[in-house]
Amino acid sequence: MITNIYINIINILINLIDVVVVLLPILLSVAFMTIIERKQLAAHQRRVGPQVVGYYGLLQPFSDALKLILKETVVPSQSNKVLFYLAPLSTLIFSLLGWGVIPLGQGLTLFDYSLGIFYTLALSSLGVYGILFAGWSANSKYAFLGSLRSTAAMISYELILSSAILIIILLTGSFNFTKIIEVQQAVWFIVPLLPVFIFYFISILAETSRTPFDLQEAESELVAGFFTEHSSVPFVFFFLAEYSSIVLFSCITSILFLGGYNLPEIILNNSVINLQSIILGLKTCIFCFLFVWFRATLPRLRYDQLIELCWINILPIAVAFIILIPSLLIAFDIAPY
Repeated sequence: MITNIYINIINILINLIDVVVVLLPILLSVAFMTIIERKQLAAHQRRVGPQVVGYYGLLQPFSDALKLILKETVVPSQSNKVLFYLAPLSTLIFSLLGWGVIPLGQGLTLFDYSLGIFYTLALSSLGVYGILFAGWSANSKYAFLGSLRSTAAMISYELILSSAILIIILLTGSFNFTKIIEVQQAVWFIVPLLPVFIFYFISILAETSRTPFDLQEAESELVAGFFTEHSSVPFVFFFLAEYSSIVLFSCITSILFLGGYNLPEIILNNSVINLQSIILGLKTCIFCFLFVWFRATLPRLRYDQLIELCWINILPIAVAFIILIPSLLIAFDIAPY
């Protein structure tokens, strides 16, 4: 009996160590994503960017984090205290939970879930509740308007995002990320499905609240949007959640459209497992670069323009591809189901 208890405790500790080993590099990548964005924006605007703290400004994220943590946490007197603190915490947790099913290499995943895509979509949908809680709890006009805009944005992009992922599912016959990577051994899906990739990337820009779809955080109109009243550690949680979502969706995009941790066998023998995580990281960096590039280039859309873009312009194309792809698979007798 006592031996079984010790075995269970050891298994729990091993699982916790696995989680920490995955989360620490992710949190570091999120921290350095902030300095990469500031450097890239500076390059676009012919500025230097952060360069004082550490060599080439590499320690700037840690300086910013320390500054924010040492600030006083100000809670509005008329706010709902429970929801006020729950909002940033839930947003960060949901953004980090998505990494649990991401294969970082062959056999390198915390949980190789057969319904990994459903799991990811469910978490991304739950993330909007943190924004709503933040707006409702703060008792602020700007915060409340930011939360309402997030609802309008979710109505716009969620169906487009689901449609793009549904096309991938129809093509592979699986909801598992590892299976989707294996199917792309011969050719990456971005080649035959380039239009699908384009409207998928538009939808994840809206999903992660990035320009030109950062309606919830429109600083020129809403000060800071839904987290206007949050400061210190709660603000850090929102900040980490946003950039964690950027890195997560960049990684998911590389899995769905660029073959994940694999390269075409004509380029590299994929049995070299040591390079797989590096390959996935490089592909993820490409999409992180695109996120920042779009922010530096495009002006913000109004929420009615976002709804019009998604529902009137993109949705018919998405529905057409949902009909076209399975029709071609059945016509040529190559359907995986």
